Amino acid sequence: MVLPAVAGVLTMALLLGGGYAAYAYGSLSNGVTKINAITGSTSTKDDVDGQAQNILLVGDDHRPDNATPEEMAELSTESDGGATNTDTMIVLHINADGSQATMISFPRDSYVDIPGVGKGKLNSAFYFGTLNGGGDTGGAKLLIKTIQNLSGLTIDHYVRVSLLGFYQVVKELGPVDVCLNNAVNDPYSGVNLPKGKSTLDAKQALSFVRQRHGLPNGDLDRNVRQQYFLSQEARKVLSAGTLLNPIKMGNILKAVGGSIQTDTDLVNLATQMRNLRPGNIQSATIPTLGTPTITVNGSALSIVEVDTVGLPAFVQGLVGEPEEYSKAGRAQPASTSVTVLNGSGVTGAAGAAGTVLTARGFQVGAPGSSELTKTTQVQYPAGMEKQAKAVVAVVPGAVAMRTNAVTGVTLVLGSDGKTVTPVAAAGGAASSPAAGSAASDAGSGDAGAAASKPAASKPAAPEPKPSSTDVKSYGKAGVCIN
Repeated sequence: MVLPAVAGVLTMALLLGGGYAAYAYGSLSNGVTKINAITGSTSTKDDVDGQAQNILLVGDDHRPDNATPEEMAELSTESDGGATNTDTMIVLHINADGSQATMISFPRDSYVDIPGVGKGKLNSAFYFGTLNGGGDTGGAKLLIKTIQNLSGLTIDHYVRVSLLGFYQVVKELGPVDVCLNNAVNDPYSGVNLPKGKSTLDAKQALSFVRQRHGLPNGDLDRNVRQQYFLSQEARKVLSAGTLLNPIKMGNILKAVGGSIQTDTDLVNLATQMRNLRPGNIQSATIPTLGTPTITVNGSALSIVEVDTVGLPAFVQGLVGEPEEYSKAGRAQPASTSVTVLNGSGVTGAAGAAGTVLTARGFQVGAPGSSELTKTTQVQYPAGMEKQAKAVVAVVPGAVAMRTNAVTGVTLVLGSDGKTVTPVAAAGGAASSPAAGSAASDAGSGDAGAAASKPAASKPAAPEPKPSSTDVKSYGKAGVCIN
């Protein structure tokens, strides 16, 4: 919401020139808190999306210090004792020419590996980073590292806004229209809206983006609320009525400047987005495997189980394949070594796929197991694009994914059912590995020595059904959500 607003103001400043341009720049620059969240440089080899920009947008739930009960009521909340958890985490991916963007939401309850901490909810990563003198800088760095490890993306910039900051910015922007398919009334967030169109003030907007109780998918549906609201707000900001009002834009820039914590110059960042239009902003939520309740240290904990294996492939499907892969030719099977891992939950899948690959002339290693994933993918390290293409060519629908997690081409089978196409036998029929072949997998996965298996393959145990929010475009007129 903020960056398209700034981009729009800069565009108008260039048109109007003179004092207004200087005023706009000064209003934005004064008050912005700089933080050294991005350190070091990433080699081109490790940056899968090249010149594109990835901005981590963070909304935290920190309440204002010494706020009065009346101020808390205006925010539809109460004192939290000073805790800071990042309840909104969105990676805004902007393509190289700045004309298109994708918001990728990471649910706050995602149960993930936090470097140096262990397993925990994603919204706690920032808090752990602030400990032992880390402060806001340490919190930002640990959160960035956690999301980079999860997604495979390189975070180029960081922007954080607080609960109060969001309220102040929206208050200056003025009322915004939303549309719901069903009426909602949630006393926890304070939202109370009818079915159909509603015009929200700042207090209602804050309640709207915070709601998770009473929604079918809880935290996942809250991500949709946030994506939808930001897209609709960006649409309003970029309207002529807002941009051509210097007084209104001056107030907006002051609110933005006093509410943002970032690693970079927002003016330069926004300039890259000057060609962006709300209709070109897509929204998606990372793939998940369910919302189970687990036991941690004797206590029940409700989490979002992330498809950690399939997540980088899902993200790459949104941002596009690396240029090196697009330009690469295809290696011959005989010169391609591949390892097959079973992430489908179906016994024997990797062994059977390996047998077909061998019949096709590939050099195939021993089958192995992977954590469950929905997406069948061909993982490869930088420099092995040709070999990866050779495998993708015989696994229709598989996603090729560059990653530092493997040292050679690796086919990971997912629950989507995609696998190696059998070799065509004489007479045109496709030949398949014989049931009980020695190449079938050992155990419920594929690790260990090959062993004979019964003819029928079946899941070793009931598995959670993977799911993810479809990619949506919420920045258009007339869009309604649940």
